Amino acid sequence: MAWIYLMVAAVFEMGWAIGLKYTNGFSRMWPSVFTVLAMIVSFQFLAMAMKTIPVGTAYAVWTGTGAVGVAILGMMLFGDPRDLTRIASMTMIVLGVIGLKVFSAQ
Repeated sequence: MAWIYLMVAAVFEMGWAIGLKYTNGFSRMWPSVFTVLAMIVSFQFLAMAMKTIPVGTAYAVWTGTGAVGVAILGMMLFGDPRDLTRIASMTMIVLGVIGLKVFSAQ
């Protein structure tokens, strides 16, 4: 169950990271509300996952998964660059996250 909590936390991390773009410096009310709520939910699920998953593993998976997700969403939503080096770099992060899951004690 802890790994499911961690994936939910990562999805909400992506939500608040993308939400920051839409808040316009927290000057837009509803995007700001969504972003803050997504932050709270993300941290809550991360905390629940860390009850059983080692802190280093949980944090690395949370940030790595979130970073790759936000990079992909940035490409889709904002026209961020899609060059081969960015994709290769994201692939290495994904491989690292998989490695942490496979070799985790939990």
